[in-house]
Amino acid sequence: FIVVIGICVVVHEYGHYISARLFDVQVHEFAFGMGPVLFQRTGRTTVWSVRAFPVGGFVRLAGMDEEAEGEVVEQGRGFYDKAPWKRFLILFNGALFNVLLATVLTMFFLAGHGVVDLGNATIGELMDGYPAQAAGLVPGDRVLSVNGTAVTTWSDMSEKIREEALKGPVTFVVQRGAEQISYTVAIPRDGTTGVPLLGVRPSMRHYTPGEALRSAFSHTVTMSAEMLRGIVRWVTGAEKADVTGPLGIAAMAGQAASRGLWTFISFLSLINLNLGLINLLPFPALDGGRLFFTLGEMILRRRLPPKLENYIHISGFVLLIALILYVTWQDVLRLI
Repeated sequence: FIVVIGICVVVHEYGHYISARLFDVQVHEFAFGMGPVLFQRTGRTTVWSVRAFPVGGFVRLAGMDEEAEGEVVEQGRGFYDKAPWKRFLILFNGALFNVLLATVLTMFFLAGHGVVDLGNATIGELMDGYPAQAAGLVPGDRVLSVNGTAVTTWSDMSEKIREEALKGPVTFVVQRGAEQISYTVAIPRDGTTGVPLLGVRPSMRHYTPGEALRSAFSHTVTMSAEMLRGIVRWVTGAEKADVTGPLGIAAMAGQAASRGLWTFISFLSLINLNLGLINLLPFPALDGGRLFFTLGEMILRRRLPPKLENYIHISGFVLLIALILYVTWQDVLRLI
């Protein structure tokens, strides 16, 4: 869990940090975690710290909030000394870095592990003790027809097998290299599921680096749109949200890690994408809330009174803490 949160938070805050440095905004502190300081090191201009509770982090920019005792904002290097469009990018790039990391992780997953290929009826793996193994089918066989009916996808083949196996033995025609071979197989009902089970798994599709990059980008766009639609449906009451808190995420992270590296990478990609999108929601205290006010300043050519904006963000922060406590309690109830 700490590894997942650490990677997500550090990448997010580094997006803010590197953008602030790019636009010559003074950075007082880069912190991982919240609460009391456990360890800190002072760099040339920035304090790097690790705090007691590994549930977040922050980059403290000069002039953005009230300075700590003894801190001085150098002339022209405060956050609000910069043009609104520069502030917009500094705020936006934290979430952008999370989305970019999600895309890169998805690319590695597609190139290194691949995905189940349901677009054809090619056998990828045989299950021990099932009819396919006994009949002599082998991985790489592409099923062309089931009882004389042509099949082109895995779902076509599976549906036809379930339908025909209830009537008696099933005849398959498979493509193996340059040959077409016919098999007749009796497929009894599985003792656990109660449905006829041939005992085959689909093949995996592996991507070249170029294909993986294109597919990862497409996947990120599709998943982002789906997540945003889900948020809209939740806000409008059209759909009940299944919100998971820190304990739930910790449990899922442990499960993902126990299933191997590729499952963990897939989970880490999903969490980064979620974190990036949620941070862009126009809610006070989130990056999206500050982006909303900055965008309003760019359009209206004037900034909201700083004290009023600060009060709004503090109120939003209190509500966020209350929400985190609520979903954490729901996690506890689910665990017990």
